[in-house]
Amino acid sequence: MRVLVVEDETKMASLIERALTREGYAVDIAYDGAEALWAIGETEYDAVVLDAMIPAPNGFEVCEQLRKEGRWNPVLMLTARDGVADRVRGLDAGADDYLTKPFALGELLARLRALTRRSLGARPVELRVGDLTLDTAQHEVRRGGEAISLSPKEFALLELFMRAPGQVLSRTHIVDHVWDFAYDGGSNVVDVYVRYLRRKIDLPFGRQDLETVRGVGYRLRAPD
Repeated sequence: MRVLVVEDETKMASLIERALTREGYAVDIAYDGAEALWAIGETEYDAVVLDAMIPAPNGFEVCEQLRKEGRWNPVLMLTARDGVADRVRGLDAGADDYLTKPFALGELLARLRALTRRSLGARPVELRVGDLTLDTAQHEVRRGGEAISLSPKEFALLELFMRAPGQVLSRTHIVDHVWDFAYDGGSNVVDVYVRYLRRKIDLPFGRQDLETVRGVGYRLRAPD
């Protein structure tokens, strides 16, 4: 999943970015409201972590503008303020959830998982495609009950495939959802990571479920 973090405090932005990256998210950073609006206009984000008190336009105004434009990315608003009026203002501006600083990173991650599950309809914690299972909360993957160890990026790529079994995903779609702006699009990183996945989820089990659709992209074969 790809997340935009909007936070003007450099240390806080870096802290959140590291935590999300460890969980397999692709993370972009914006440091003010104008940069945030531009980024959301250019990129399809699965969620936005939005600090309320950023340089103009502030987080409340950014959220209001997004909703006026019909952009319904899930928004988790952060603020150092704990007054009821500020929480109400954030929710009225269109935020989906609200987290007061200081917060535990574990809670931030849990709230993001909850937001993305409910924003796109049925998004269960545990995904199943045939005998392959992926638990987004525990960060575990199993095939036929046998545990499979994946890197954060491999986990994010597999989750993307498992949320759309049988569907062909183009390289562009994969990059948009699994990699951040640091990816320049000039390498074969998608093909490399698909090979990594095959070596872990298919080859040891005598399977060929992760298929190449020549000239289009890749798909995870749905069970018959």
